[in-house]
Amino acid sequence: MELFAIQKIPTSARSKLAIQKHAPILSVKMEAMGLTLGNPIFIRVFKKPGTLELWVQGDDGRFKLFRQYPICTFSGELGPKLQEGDRQSPEGFYYVTPQRMNPSSRFHLSFNLGYPNQYDRAHNRTGSFLMVHGDCVSIGCYAMTDKYIEEIYTIADAAFKKGSPFFRVHAFPFPLDENTLVQYKNNPWYDFWKNLQQGYQWFEKNKRPPDVNVENKRYTFSN
Repeated sequence: MELFAIQKIPTSARSKLAIQKHAPILSVKMEAMGLTLGNPIFIRVFKKPGTLELWVQGDDGRFKLFRQYPICTFSGELGPKLQEGDRQSPEGFYYVTPQRMNPSSRFHLSFNLGYPNQYDRAHNRTGSFLMVHGDCVSIGCYAMTDKYIEEIYTIADAAFKKGSPFFRVHAFPFPLDENTLVQYKNNPWYDFWKNLQQGYQWFEKNKRPPDVNVENKRYTFSN
């Protein structure tokens, strides 16, 4: 934990300006909800209906939804990314470290999801530089407006500066409740989504994201 906490957080004139602009406003908004800017965060992405949820950890250890942002655009269809160049946005369980923050992105500001993860590699999936970024254009990433990525980036930066070693990003095709998922029972990705559903339900029940591992080419979840 300490080794992660002291890692250098990348910065640029652009990110400094964004943080200076948004941090005071975001701090006030969080305080009004009983939250603190700089506390650990958690992000969930849903291709359908096209939203990014930003959750902040409260004093009780549980995460509370701070804001739901509309995704400007993403690439491809429902289903995971399979290979480099397929112009498909990934689905699965990822995490972002300080080194994956890019304050000098050509898409305004960005952070790298870390695709391919252990699960993706176990299934021989390929790809690189899969991001959440600004500029509202996508060839495999989740793109936000510049204003929204500035807010998200500011909140993530504050969490790192307060000592968070990473934050988790869970990317789903849609909310994986039973009533919604059953509508896709004939989809070729139904079994994959049933596996993702275990992690989705874990958070829904506990309001704490699970630790995620991979065993026998499937995601597994624990405290």
